[in-house]
Amino acid sequence: MKEYGDTAPLSYNKYLKVPELIELQETLSEPTSHDELLFIIVHQTYELWFKQILHEIDATIEWLNEDRVFRANHSLKVVLEIEKILVSQIHILETMAPIGFLEFREKLKPASGFQSMQFRELEFVSGAKDENLLNFFKDDKFATEHLRGRFVNPSLADVFWKLLERRGFSVSTNDERVASIVRILEKTEKNPEIYILQDLLIEHDKNISLWRYHHVLMVERMLGAKPGTGGSEGVGYLLTTISKRLFPEIWEARTHLEIGGGEEFDPSTLCPHIPE
Repeated sequence: MKEYGDTAPLSYNKYLKVPELIELQETLSEPTSHDELLFIIVHQTYELWFKQILHEIDATIEWLNEDRVFRANHSLKVVLEIEKILVSQIHILETMAPIGFLEFREKLKPASGFQSMQFRELEFVSGAKDENLLNFFKDDKFATEHLRGRFVNPSLADVFWKLLERRGFSVSTNDERVASIVRILEKTEKNPEIYILQDLLIEHDKNISLWRYHHVLMVERMLGAKPGTGGSEGVGYLLTTISKRLFPEIWEARTHLEIGGGEEFDPSTLCPHIPE
């Protein structure tokens, strides 16, 4: 067999670019902290999983625009399985000794998890668009261009409601959206693919909240109430993100679901909608 190189036949290392991959972990601490390599690898792995999730959600949006709900549901199931890994992966960081983390943490300033472009893309493409978040990337042209594109393009939530509208559901207001989901939940067999779709969306939403919650606990375990490296108040700020919802109307519909509900659901019976 030929030696590894440009003219060598395809190999595992060559296909996956393993030599390049294992050179991407550059530590900053001097002397190098034992835990810094773990910190870098965990976060680089997150970014790779974020890339795959965005790939699947982009595909899901295309499938829904084409009314291919079965295919969209399949891609969302991939997203959910990856997100389970994202939640469990946080606990690997908890194996670091707090003092070991402090050995290199100061070197990270002013970089921060706030600046994970792909996580912000994930929020935007799911439906949680906060233009203020773009301020964290004002000095990063590459990230700003990506996020601006996500901000102006239809989100997963947008195409979901458009799909329901094409299927004859009323979605003009938040209350109408809640009422439409209640109808779907009442008679699951009448719209089985849509029922599965809304269930996958709420699971996606739940997984992101679980990730935030476990992240908060990990940060508090490591750092207590120390401020974030990017200047935030740390755990205090992170706690405010846990209650965020990507699809609030789908969650709210559960409140109004009752046994024996009629097919003609009256939106006027809903509680006043509380805006996000």
